[in-house]
Amino acid sequence: MNDVTAQPEAQASYAEKAWQSDIIVDLIKHYGFPFIALNPGASYRGLHDSLVNYGGNQPPILLCQHEKIAVQIAHGYAKATGKPMVAIVHDVVGMLHATMGIYYAYIDRCPVFVIGATGPMDESRRRPFIDWIHTANVNGEQLRHYVKWDYQPSSIEGVPDSFARAYAAMMTEPQGPIYMCYDAWLQEQPLTAEVALPKAADNKVPVPMAADPAALAEVADRLLAAKYPVLMAEYVARSADGFDNLVALAETVGAGVFDVHARLNFPNRHKLNLSCEKEVFRDADLILTLDTRDWEKSTHFNDRTKRQVVPHYPPHCEMIEIGFGEINLSKWSMDYARMPTCSLRVLGDTLTAIPELTRLCRERIAKSPALARSVAERSAIVANKHDELFGKWTEQAKKDWDGLPITLPRLASEIWDVIKNEDWVLTGANLQEWCYKLWDFDKAYRHCGQALGTGTQIGTSLGVALAHRGTGRLVVDIQPDGDLMFDAGALWSAAKNNIPMLIVMYNNRAYYNDWEHQIRVANFRGTPVERAYIAQDIAGPEPDFATIAKGMGWYAEGPIEKPADIAPALRRAIAQVKAGKPALVDTVVRPR
Repeated sequence: MNDVTAQPEAQASYAEKAWQSDIIVDLIKHYGFPFIALNPGASYRGLHDSLVNYGGNQPPILLCQHEKIAVQIAHGYAKATGKPMVAIVHDVVGMLHATMGIYYAYIDRCPVFVIGATGPMDESRRRPFIDWIHTANVNGEQLRHYVKWDYQPSSIEGVPDSFARAYAAMMTEPQGPIYMCYDAWLQEQPLTAEVALPKAADNKVPVPMAADPAALAEVADRLLAAKYPVLMAEYVARSADGFDNLVALAETVGAGVFDVHARLNFPNRHKLNLSCEKEVFRDADLILTLDTRDWEKSTHFNDRTKRQVVPHYPPHCEMIEIGFGEINLSKWSMDYARMPTCSLRVLGDTLTAIPELTRLCRERIAKSPALARSVAERSAIVANKHDELFGKWTEQAKKDWDGLPITLPRLASEIWDVIKNEDWVLTGANLQEWCYKLWDFDKAYRHCGQALGTGTQIGTSLGVALAHRGTGRLVVDIQPDGDLMFDAGALWSAAKNNIPMLIVMYNNRAYYNDWEHQIRVANFRGTPVERAYIAQDIAGPEPDFATIAKGMGWYAEGPIEKPADIAPALRRAIAQVKAGKPALVDTVVRPR
């Protein structure tokens, strides 16, 4: 079955004959995927048998209760490691279940290798009714606007080439999910001839895109000439070195850094960190955006009622962009946001561009004592602003410290006091940024990025916890209640697949983000604000998350309504996590 360059058949193989779906297993092994997440489906029963028997269940299969969760586990794993997993989804219906997970992986620029299936394209091989409603022309059409590439090979000979192209497309920046669809009849046929597989020496992914050297030199000149520049980063730390690269650039030029937090791009306690408050842009004369798509939300005041935005930065402020610009625009989703007005737009990967820009700036500073003094002066100004911000937040956190329901700063503080001596990781939600304001995010892996939309966090958090399993790190998911109500079955997947983690419920018993919108609309229209809760509250009855978790094989406590009870419950739960069991502590908090 394999040519001399392919990986050998797994020693644990239970297969006596060769089947065409075995080739897909060979490719999964060749590309080194660590796990496969799936919810079972008959359309890929041939591939499933090959994975279990020919492949010996290596890489391991993780059973999930929903296709969206399977994709989200792979999404979270990629956020935490930069490495892709395989998620397998049933034909038409499983693919439709998976679409939200795939869409958010696309928005979040995460590589996920989604394998799907279709009923036989050969009409003569379709079972009555079921194979007809599970066959589409073409499955990938439903996903095409939010995957980087999709393909449905018509023969087994076309599988290796398309698999290799899909992997390269997925891993080339800006990264994103791909979708490969395999005909059920194609999978289930005996393998009767040799199929050439990729060579071990083949280059799987192109090298990073380099920025134009002359353009970077111009950026260096303008950055050093600015009086008060701000560096703005969103996806810089998607690479292992991005976090340290940005620290080196900021320290070299003495610029404040605003982290958009799609990844943790910069240590929050660093003296040049000015994230979480837009006021840092008010005096800026240059904003350098680094791999940033969502530039407007962070730099503008947003009047949600009138749907108007007003910039915080002054009219004379210049904006320069280094990143992927208009590459990988969806023709359907407008995730690309408003196009920034830039004096210079540099196309290139910040993985290589930031170190080169740092080198250019260091050369210029070394030759100019005046520049060195300027850098030192503005570094001191930024450090003072940083200290003022954190001092203000410390005082704000004390307000209504013992109040009920529990305040978000109090919950953030209680969690921090318990975990600060652990090697911890936060998965998503950060309590309206109170974790960033009170904790110490000193390493890139501490947080793989802010929470996404409702119905996404528990799945991606499982993927993050899977990525850190066996490292000794304590993975903490501050889990919104509304989000968990979408996907409570995901709790079972954690227990089933031995994924230890700590969930602290961010339980405000409401879909409060939308409730808040209704309050604004009521105030604007003069309608009764007290009716804004209708179809927004998660109450009457209040879900018992501890009981739900226990029923899924978790250790759980709660609901906890008194602040003094939080820390003891967390310590008991952490002891369970360290013993290898997932644990949940349900804390009831106020909305904001």
